[in-house]
Amino acid sequence: MAQGYTPGLTVTAETLIRKQRRLPLPGAVVVEPGQIVQAQDIVAATELPGNVATVNVAHELNIPPEEVPAASVVSEGDRVEAGDLIAETKALWGIFHSLARSPISGLVESISGVTGQMLLRGHPLPVEVKAYISGTVVEVAESQGATIECHGALLQGILGLGREAYGELRCLVQSPDEVLDADRIDDDCAGKVLVGGCLVTYEALEAAIAAGAAGVVCGGINDTDLDRFLGYSLGVAITGQEDKPLTIIITEGFGRIAMSERAFSLLSDYEGQQASINGATQIRAGVIRPEVIISYGPAGSEAARIRQETNLAIGQQIRLIRDPYFGMLATVAELPEALQTIVTESQVRVLRARLQDGREVIVPRANVELIEV
Repeated sequence: MAQGYTPGLTVTAETLIRKQRRLPLPGAVVVEPGQIVQAQDIVAATELPGNVATVNVAHELNIPPEEVPAASVVSEGDRVEAGDLIAETKALWGIFHSLARSPISGLVESISGVTGQMLLRGHPLPVEVKAYISGTVVEVAESQGATIECHGALLQGILGLGREAYGELRCLVQSPDEVLDADRIDDDCAGKVLVGGCLVTYEALEAAIAAGAAGVVCGGINDTDLDRFLGYSLGVAITGQEDKPLTIIITEGFGRIAMSERAFSLLSDYEGQQASINGATQIRAGVIRPEVIISYGPAGSEAARIRQETNLAIGQQIRLIRDPYFGMLATVAELPEALQTIVTESQVRVLRARLQDGREVIVPRANVELIEV
C-alpha cells in the first residue's frame, strides 16, 4: 500500500549527523578525508567577484563617448582606490578642469568609447566555509567542499531566524513553562546559546544582543515581538539570512507555548556543552528546519547512517501545524482508512488526534508533523 510522507521534528539525544559543506563557487578545500575538525575550523575557501560600479565618464566630463578612452588616466586592469582620478579633460589652456573619480576601490574592468562608460570591479569578497559541527571529514569534493560526520544530539525547531552560530548552552530558566525575559540575561551570556521556556520577549532578545549572546532557543514568541525585532513582518519566506547578530530558534510556535518536556530535558542535560545552531527555515518544498546540534565525538568507522521512517502510527506524538490548532501537541488516536470530506470540500485522508487537554479532533494528515525521538 502506498504511503504518504509526513514531515517531522527530530528531538534525539543520540544520532549520526552528516553535513555537506559547499562553496558557492569553486575554490580551495583545505581538509582531507579522515581528518578530525572542530565546528569553527575552515574546511574550504573561495573568493566571490566584487561588486561592479558604472561611471558615466562622458556625462561627468561633458564629452562625446568616443573621447572617453583618450580622456582616461587609467587603463583596463589598473587598480584604483576610492576617490582616485580616473579621467579628466582640460579646456582653455588648462584653466578649466573636468574630473571623474572612482567611487570604489578595485580594478578597472572596461573603458568604452561606444557608451562612454567605465566599469569598475570591487575587490573580491572572501568566503570561508566552516565545518559547522565537530567531527570527521568523510568525503571531499574537489574545489567544492567536504562532508562532515559526527555522533551527537539533535533538536529541530518549528521556526528560526539567523545564520549559523556556535556557543555554549546555558539554561536561564528552571522549567519549560517559564518566560525568558530581559532580567535573566547578564554579561555571562556573552557567546552563549541561551535556553528559555515558554516565551522569549522582545526585551530579552535585545538584551541578548547587548550581552553578545550567540543565540536563543525557546518554546514560543509573540508575532508582534518578532515583527518588532525584525523591523518588518516576516510573512511566508525562507529565513536564515536576517541582518541580526543573534540566531533564534522557536521549538513550538507563536505565542506562549511551553517547550516540550523532551526538548527542554535534552537541552538541560547538555548545559555547558558547545552547540551549533542554525536558524534557516523553509516550510514548503525542500523543507529546512532550524536546528541545535551538540557534537560529542567523531563518528567511528563502524557507524552506519541512521535512517528513520516517518510513518504515522497510533500513539505517536504529533504537532498540529494549521489553524485552528496551530502549534498544539497531540497523540494519534485513530487512523481512518477512508477518505473524508473537509471544509474545503476536498476528500483527504485524516486522523483523529487527542490533544493534551483531552479533546479529540479530526484533522487532515497533511496538517500534522511527527515529533521524532
